[in-house]
Amino acid sequence: MAGKQIAVNVDQVGMKFNLGTQKVDNMKEYMIKLIKKELMYQEFWALKDISFQVNRGDRIGILGLNGAGKSTLLKIIAGVLKASEGNIQVNGKIAPLLELGAGFDPQYTGAENIYLYGAVLGYSKEFINEKYKSIVKFSELEKFINVPIKNYSSGMRARLGFSIATVVEPEILILDEVLSVGDAKFRRKCERRIKGMFDKGITVLFVSHSTEQVLNICNKAILLESGKLIAQGEAQKIVDLYERKLEEN
Repeated sequence: MAGKQIAVNVDQVGMKFNLGTQKVDNMKEYMIKLIKKELMYQEFWALKDISFQVNRGDRIGILGLNGAGKSTLLKIIAGVLKASEGNIQVNGKIAPLLELGAGFDPQYTGAENIYLYGAVLGYSKEFINEKYKSIVKFSELEKFINVPIKNYSSGMRARLGFSIATVVEPEILILDEVLSVGDAKFRRKCERRIKGMFDKGITVLFVSHSTEQVLNICNKAILLESGKLIAQGEAQKIVDLYERKLEEN
């Protein structure tokens, strides 16, 4: 397959974390044990030997039980985490919607955070000026836009974050459970906005516990189990396998 058709190439990716196995009461004790090389760690591989390709225009659902490594995988693809081993190649402008509103300053108002979060995502002030009204309108937060973010609920923060992050259409969109926020009406609205991007050939990687959402949005899927990729293929086939796994647990 021609390289230019591949949006994301994940090649033998692994992610290792060192988990502390002993209690350290304070920083002084920690530093002494560190210098004396007395700190004990247990290796934990959140992901091991993950390989798959995402073609341009594919919408890939990433399924798995809690602790399977789904969010870790998305963070590595988005560049938030660096893999312990293996390689990731991303071809195209990427917009990660991992923790919506994670870049917000709680002391600033919603309006101020539109500019702040927009800057974090690489948008210019002029661009935000142009899109400001449509961002606020989509978020349905007109009455609260001049209220400090610290007074927002998590759902309100996620609404605003989604509205800012999707105001432009990236080539690759990464979604981690972001469509589980807000009420059902707003979730459907978010789904419609994402589906509106499909005609322009956007590539999507989508983590969700909702198989209904995966089938609504994705044409393909992969299934992770305990940090390993155990199946990949058409969305319906992988959803069926995932649901059988849920019944077993």
